[in-house]
Formats: sequence, C-alpha cells, structure tokens
Amino acid sequence: MDEKISAEEKAKLKDQGFIPQRDGKHYSCRVITENGCLNSEKNQKLSDIAEKYGRGYMCYTVRLTIEIPWIKYEDIEKVKAELKEVGLYTGGTGARVRPVVACKGTYCGFGFLDTQLIAKEIHERFYKKYYDVKLPHKFKIAVGGCPNNCIKPDLNDIGIMGQKVPLLDESLCLGCKKCGVEAACRVNAAKVIDGKLKIDREKCNNCGFCIDKCHFEAMKCEKEGVKIFIGGKWGKAVRRGNVLPGIYSIDEAMDIIEKAILYYKENGNNKERFGDMIDRIGFEEVSYQILNKVEIYKGNN
Repeated sequence: MDEKISAEEKAKLKDQGFIPQRDGKHYSCRVITENGCLNSEKNQKLSDIAEKYGRGYMCYTVRLTIEIPWIKYEDIEKVKAELKEVGLYTGGTGARVRPVVACKGTYCGFGFLDTQLIAKEIHERFYKKYYDVKLPHKFKIAVGGCPNNCIKPDLNDIGIMGQKVPLLDESLCLGCKKCGVEAACRVNAAKVIDGKLKIDREKCNNCGFCIDKCHFEAMKCEKEGVKIFIGGKWGKAVRRGNVLPGIYSIDEAMDIIEKAILYYKENGNNKERFGDMIDRIGFEEVSYQILNKVEIYKGNN
C-alpha cells in the first residue's frame, strides 16, 4: 500500500468498506445490498464502476454483499459518489452488526416468510441505526424461510428460521393404510402406529409439509412463526447456536434481536464473540435476560 497513506487513514477506509488487497496497492470496495437483492439499475451501475475503476468484474460475498476489487486509492471518492447516484453505499466491516443475510424464502416454494422484507427491516433497524454502536466483536444475523436451513441460521450470532407447528387431532384420525400425512413427512416424524397417526416431536422440525395432507382434517397448523438461534458462528471455531424456547412472531423476534445486541454490548468482553460470551455466562442466564418481559409461545416444543 502507498506509504503516504497513514495507518489511521487505512483503518478509516476499511471501516467504510474499502478493504486493502493482498497486493498492497489496491482496495476491494464492499457494497451493501441490504437484503441480497439489487434491481437492474443498481446492478448496471456496479458493472459500470467495475469496468471504469476496477478490472471489469465483481465478487459476491457470503454475507450477500458485493465487492469490486482492484480499486485505486485515488479513485475511492469517485466510486463513493457514483454509488450514491443509485442509492448504494459501502460498509459491512468492523465490530458491529454486519450485513443481514436472507434466503430466497420470499418467492421460494418452501418458504413461510417474506425473508427479504424481514431482512430489510432488520437492516434498517440494526445495521443502519446501530452502525455507530461499538460491539465486542462482529455480530451476524441471518433469516431463513423454512427448516431446509439453506442460509444456516444456526451458524449466525442470531438466526431466524420459519416454522409451521403441526397440530394433530387424534379423534379425527382414521388410521388410513396409506396416510397422506405420513407420506408427506420428510423427516419420518409422522407414523401410523396401531391404527393411529403419531408425531415424534423430537424428529419433527415444523416444516409444515404435513399440514392439510389429511383427507379427514386431522392435521392442521397450530402456530406459525419463527425459531430463533443465538450464539452461532462459523470459521476457525464453529459453534452451533442455542435454540431459544418457543415459537415467536416477527415483532417478538425484532425485540429479541435488539435485546440480544444490547446485552452483548454490555456484557461481552473485547473481541469475544456472542457465542463465547454465552458459554462464559451460561445459556440459561443469557436467554433469561434476553427473553425477560417477552411473552413467548411454548406450544409443543
């Protein structure tokens, strides 16, 4: 990197989303997509910037941001100005809430949630408004539309997963030899035993495929909402997130996200990930503090 650029300036640029490349001469410009979606106008602008200031290509990150590599230091302000023309901006680094990741649940045949709309709301409330809130370490949030787990909610500091809790009315079950519910269950949680349908709650992941599959209406939906994981992380040391007890509404999930961030801010040690703090303090205590005054659905889980 140019020796005339101070270490302080380099740190400031990185905080803004201009990350020094390995060659020491260029920067990678990290552009925030908010929820992994861009319209054609914004895509075209990014292509134009990559062609004009880089080497004509872009890279998509695992956090669904877009990086344009090979940007020269002297072109950084020009790049920022051109991004601003279409409402785009850079960032996504540092010890703060990171860009939100969402699966394609908004239009996916399996999705229960408008994941992209939810991710955009989380982005507005906890990425943009909390951007100047210094946390002990990075904090990642993911929104998954169903238990197919495509977005890996349990490997994020907070993960949301769409849920449909099935409700079996055994009085309506006729014990059909060819049970539609059993045939629809993809995790073998539904079985006809001794002439009656049984649901193994340990196996059931609330995917909702069995709901409305009974011709005699023995299987319905008891509750729709989200499961919430806390403390997950991947990378050098993988930790699967703990599951908070219950199924939550989106409004409740937003409250929980905010409480989790603030609790982490106050109780996490410097450079300590959220999951490591949970291990240090204890999941029971952390979950109690986060869920305090949040009414939860306990249901069958």
